[in-house]
Amino acid sequence: MSLLRRNIPLLASVAVYAALYVGASLAYHHFCSLRVLINLFEENAPLGLTAVGMTFVILAGGIDLSVGSVMALCSIVIAVLIEQHGWHPLAALALALGLSTLLGTGMGCIIHYLQIAPFIVTLAGMFFARGLALIISVEPVPIRAAGHAWLGGLGIPLTGQLDIPITALVFLGALFVAAYVTVLTPIGRSVYALGGDEEAALLMGLRIGRTKVFVYTVSGFCSGLAGVLFTLYQSAGNPSAGVGMELDAIAAVVVGGTLLTGGVGGVCGTLIGVLIFGTIQTAIIFDGRLSSWWTRVAIGTLLLLFVLLQRALTSATGRRKAQHVSG
Repeated sequence: MSLLRRNIPLLASVAVYAALYVGASLAYHHFCSLRVLINLFEENAPLGLTAVGMTFVILAGGIDLSVGSVMALCSIVIAVLIEQHGWHPLAALALALGLSTLLGTGMGCIIHYLQIAPFIVTLAGMFFARGLALIISVEPVPIRAAGHAWLGGLGIPLTGQLDIPITALVFLGALFVAAYVTVLTPIGRSVYALGGDEEAALLMGLRIGRTKVFVYTVSGFCSGLAGVLFTLYQSAGNPSAGVGMELDAIAAVVVGGTLLTGGVGGVCGTLIGVLIFGTIQTAIIFDGRLSSWWTRVAIGTLLLLFVLLQRALTSATGRRKAQHVSG
C-alpha cells in the first residue's frame, strides 16, 4: 500500500475533526476557546489512554475487550486501599498499575503460548476484572484523602483561572511516549510487521511472541493508568465504571485511521479519534436540546463510514497486487 493510500484514513479523520470543530465553533458561542479545548483532553483522558493501549493491540492484529473492566478494577482497588486500609495514595496507584500490567501480560501469554483467539481471552479477562471489582465493592467508594486530592489538583497554570490539569498532562505524555515507541523503536516496527503479515514477520526472524505479549502488556498498563486518572478526576473508585469503554476505544482507534486488520495507523490518529468523540459530546452539551445518545448515533455512523473506507482501500490494494502478479 502506497504512503498516500496508507494515510487516506488519517487525512479523512483530520478533515472530519476540523469540520466538526469549525461547525461547532460557528454554531455555539464560546465553543472555540482554550478552556473547552483543555476540557476535551481532561474529560476524555481515561478513554484516550485505553485507546492508546488499544492502538498497540489493533496495530498488531489483535483486540482487547478487557480495557474498561480493568480500568474499573484499578479504580476501586485504589479507592479501597486508600480509604479502608490507609494506604498512601502513591502506593495504591503503583499497586493498581502493577495489577493491570500483570493482567495484560497474562492475557498476552495465554494468547501466544496457548494459541487462543484474542477475542476469547480478553472477553474472559473482561468478565474476570469486572467480577473482581464487584467482589471488592458493589458501590462506588469516595476518596477523601488529602494526598489524593493534592495529586488530582496538580497542573500547569496558564492564567489566573485556567490551567492544564494532571489528567490531560498524563494523557498527552502517554501519547508522546506511544508515538515514539511505535515509530522510532525496534519493538514498534515489530508491532507493525506483526499486524501487516504475521507469517512474513516470522520469516524475517522477528520475535513474534515477545511482540504479542508486549502489546497486551501495554494495553493493560494503559487501562490501569486510565483507572488512576478516573480516580483523580472523579475523586472516587467505581466498580461499574467503563462499561462499554472497550467499544468506545475501538471506535476511536478505527475512526482515527488505524486498520482493524492491523499494520496501518498510529496513535496520532487515535488522538484525532478521541477528539472527534469528545467534540461531538461537547457540542451536544452546548446545544442542550439533544439527547446524549446522539453521540452514539454519530460515532456509529462515522465508524461504519471509516470501516467502509478501509475496506475500499484494502480491496483496491489487493486488486493491484493481483494484477501485478498476473502481469
